Amino acid sequence: MKFIHIADVHLGACPDQGKPWAGAREREIWDSFYRVLQTAKEQQVDFVLIAGDLFHRQPLKRELKEISYQFEKINPVKVVVIAGNHDYIGAHSYYRDFQWPENVFFFRQQQMSCLYFESESVYIYGLSYENYEITQPLYDQVRPSNREGCHILLAHGGDEKHIPIQFNRLADAGFDYVALGHIHKPEILRTDRMAYSGALEPIDKNDTGSHGYISGTWQDGQMHIQFVPFAKRSYIHLPVRMDGNMPWSMVVDIVREAIENNGTEHIYKVVLSGFSDPDLKFDIQALTRLGNIAEVENKTQPDYDFDLLYRQNKDNIIGMYIKKISSLQEDEAMKKKALYMGLHALLNSR
Repeated sequence: MKFIHIADVHLGACPDQGKPWAGAREREIWDSFYRVLQTAKEQQVDFVLIAGDLFHRQPLKRELKEISYQFEKINPVKVVVIAGNHDYIGAHSYYRDFQWPENVFFFRQQQMSCLYFESESVYIYGLSYENYEITQPLYDQVRPSNREGCHILLAHGGDEKHIPIQFNRLADAGFDYVALGHIHKPEILRTDRMAYSGALEPIDKNDTGSHGYISGTWQDGQMHIQFVPFAKRSYIHLPVRMDGNMPWSMVVDIVREAIENNGTEHIYKVVLSGFSDPDLKFDIQALTRLGNIAEVENKTQPDYDFDLLYRQNKDNIIGMYIKKISSLQEDEAMKKKALYMGLHALLNSR
């Protein structure tokens, strides 16, 4: 038996709103979802397991019709779905009475239930969110039956507001595989037994690293899984360590080279650190013109010459501040931090 495990697709999300590439990202999320369904058909897997947050919010009826058509196209692949916290089954949700094609199996209630697929000898357990937040640990007591076959749990959550999970306890519950959703970073928590597939496509600038799906095989009573990178783009943090002598044009060259090496299709957050010339002009626009720059974070500290500043200002508040901080019985790192912060405020208030 073979399956593909995905979660946190977030159809309808529009990452990086206001950026030039935002419209393309919204479309890419749908495209990647359709591509993974086509991959499931081409690889002749038995199941596509969707562990919550297929949609970024309550789906529209026309959107359900679109994905229903795509699901039907991959028949005889079976699609098993739970609703997560973002696409929870609310009082007026179209999920409640939507008629899915025969190869789609949707858990419609916030009560654990089980589906049995005789031809594959597979039991799949799951429940759906009926509210955005669920603080009860609904998976703590769930256990598979003792019937022969492969037992798989679909679960969505893992933090205090979205079904807290004791991972060691769940891993030892007896399931052959636990397909997790909610955390966007892919992670195999127990070798071949439990994993977050992560978001199929990264949704915001903090969703760094590879994104894709989990491919699984159950054979001769053994489960084997692996993560498969699949996303069209990645969010990448670019660290740039500066020193007090570095001109801005050098910063631009460093970022340009990093983008060329990593790929112009990706989306970047530039993080500046270290020390900068106090007179340096930070031309952020020059960086954003280099490619898909979602954010520039400036964590640099001005490279002040404290001795020179004291000699130039010993008769005013700046000199008094330097003298006072320097005389404190604190460790040097703490005093240096206080000097940078205080001088930055004083010099910029003049």
